[in-house]
Amino acid sequence: MALSLGEVAAVGGSRLRRQLESGSYAADEYVKVLSQQSDGDRDLQEHRQRIQALSEETAQSLKRNVYQNYRQFIETAREISYLESEMYQLSHILTEQKGIMEAVTQALLQQASATDRDDPALGGARRAAADPHANPFLPLSAKDSAANEEGRQRTLTTLLEKVEGCRDLLPESPGKYLVYNGDLVEYDADHMVQIQRVHAFLMNDCLLVAAWLPNRRGTYRYDALYPLDGLAVVNVKDNPPMKDMFKLLMFPESRIFQAENAKIKKEWLEVLEETKRNRVLSEKRRLEEEAPARAPPPAPPETTNPFEEDEEEESTPEEEIVDLSLEWIQELPEDLDVCIAQRDFEGAVDLLDKLNEYLGDKPVTQLVRELRAKVDERIRQLTDVLVFELSPDRSLRGGPRATRRAVSQLIRLGQSTKACELFLRNREAAVHTAIRQLRIEGATLLYIHKLCHVFFTSLLETAREFETDFAGNSGCYSAFVVWARSAMRMFVDAFSKQVFDSKESLSTAAECVKVAKEHCKQLSEIGLDLTFIIHALLVKDIKGALQSYKDIIIEATKHRNSEEMWRRMNLMTPEALGKLREEMRSCGVTSFDQYTGDDCWVNLSYTVVAFTKQTMAFLEEALKLYFPELHMVLLESLVEIILVAVQHVDYSLRCEQDPEKKAFIRQNASFLYETVLPVVEKRFEEGVGKPAKQLQDLRNASRLMRINPESTTSVV
Repeated sequence: MALSLGEVAAVGGSRLRRQLESGSYAADEYVKVLSQQSDGDRDLQEHRQRIQALSEETAQSLKRNVYQNYRQFIETAREISYLESEMYQLSHILTEQKGIMEAVTQALLQQASATDRDDPALGGARRAAADPHANPFLPLSAKDSAANEEGRQRTLTTLLEKVEGCRDLLPESPGKYLVYNGDLVEYDADHMVQIQRVHAFLMNDCLLVAAWLPNRRGTYRYDALYPLDGLAVVNVKDNPPMKDMFKLLMFPESRIFQAENAKIKKEWLEVLEETKRNRVLSEKRRLEEEAPARAPPPAPPETTNPFEEDEEEESTPEEEIVDLSLEWIQELPEDLDVCIAQRDFEGAVDLLDKLNEYLGDKPVTQLVRELRAKVDERIRQLTDVLVFELSPDRSLRGGPRATRRAVSQLIRLGQSTKACELFLRNREAAVHTAIRQLRIEGATLLYIHKLCHVFFTSLLETAREFETDFAGNSGCYSAFVVWARSAMRMFVDAFSKQVFDSKESLSTAAECVKVAKEHCKQLSEIGLDLTFIIHALLVKDIKGALQSYKDIIIEATKHRNSEEMWRRMNLMTPEALGKLREEMRSCGVTSFDQYTGDDCWVNLSYTVVAFTKQTMAFLEEALKLYFPELHMVLLESLVEIILVAVQHVDYSLRCEQDPEKKAFIRQNASFLYETVLPVVEKRFEEGVGKPAKQLQDLRNASRLMRINPESTTSVV
């Protein structure tokens, strides 16, 4: 049974779909085979229609799938919203349960404390019965930190016995005691792989980290000791399977530890913060106690020395005491570490500004110098991070505004020069990358439009961002001008490689240069004129293009002159004659009708007409490329081109013996000297803005031949 046309089309479409979806499909091979098998244009058109139908069908299928997935996405988002609400309710219930359990525990503790006060012996027996073999390394709660001094000292002594290599590094002192300890697992900060098991001992003024000895149970090896003054603790967000972690920051290094569970992690974070806070408070109390204890200097004995009064006036006053016991000053180095770790650059610079404002009118004492040394180390670290943010190795996406945060903070730190240098280097890499990523495809003019749009838009955005960021630093503007010149050189390299190195026609080169000039004028919106730079960088290539095209015209004219028969042109059809009239009118020759005859004849030589069109086209394209540095090059090229035609007409007029042909040559000479040369001279003056003396001299010299055409003297 014969198939209908629709069924045949369906079968053909199915076979075509399988061919296009196959893994071995190659477009070049497919087109080659299809061309060989096709009988003619109709088969290719039908095949094209089938591919178009398949494309539309695929597009419709994609739209349906996108719509279906979009509906599923909305439903999933709704389910997530319901789940979030339930989780919030569950969290609220757990919080209430936690509050109830803490209240019950507090009541039991208060009841036990009251019993111990009523009967101390009973309380001691209860504690002994509860833990007859107490392990000194069991974690101590923060509330037990108020235990008696003898128990704390005994615990510290046991610590020194269990950890190898710490006795010399951790000398015993009356005020040092153990606050908290426990097992942790250390992970690599970069690759998040397990390194080792450790046991951490938190004391009231430092943190000791000891590694496990696998073959000796209950014994540890000293690993590191960190004073609490330079230690910062940062909570690490859970990211399964990496969870229950926290980070310790000790400039210039950091370490990540994992607790056994979330409860122990929370205890570590709370106890570390509480111990650091107690350390700051105790240091503050010590400073307050030492300040009144300083006795005033003894009064000097009375003397009868008449010069003693002058010596007292010249003596230096006693060093004024600067109060550095404020809580925010004590915690400043740690807060700076936390801000840098969390990339809160604005917060770090705000803290530095606050410190500088506080110490602005204070004398520089020894304590101030020590604080400045700690802060300067953080400033260097912050500067390194900001420099890395502006480095070209970072992502260049986001445009110039993406650098504003780091640049503004460097300027606030007093490093405007470095910020300017890094900003411009970052933008140079971004512009270079954008130009390099442009695909060279299609016509040259299309690529130049894309290139100019990408480059000048980037330059304009960079200039506006620079003006915003460095508004108060006028000294940096010279650096931007130097950078703009360097960027323009990079643009011209890409421009010349595509336009001039590929030997494009003069008309294409003129259009490309015109596009570049128009885009360059956009920079005048912000007061930046780089036109003279693009002229200086392009002058060499444009000179070469003009001279090359001049040589082409001269060679073509000489070739036509060698075949010249001095015959009238017969254009055969009125349409061709009308087209020639229009071309001459566009060249500026308005009196061309007087040289036309009957029946599509033109009373001019083909060589002279072709020379006129080619010369005027060269002049028009050259004027698009014109700027003052090219004046003499353009003028000399025009004179050389015109002289080729002048010499040929002069030579033919002197050598021709046939009176009829001689009259025809004289008519062509009249058209050349009285019509073409004045048009060239006028158009040159309009395009350049001033007359050309060389063209005037050339036209005046032609009068010798018109006055005495029988002369054998050459015009040249």
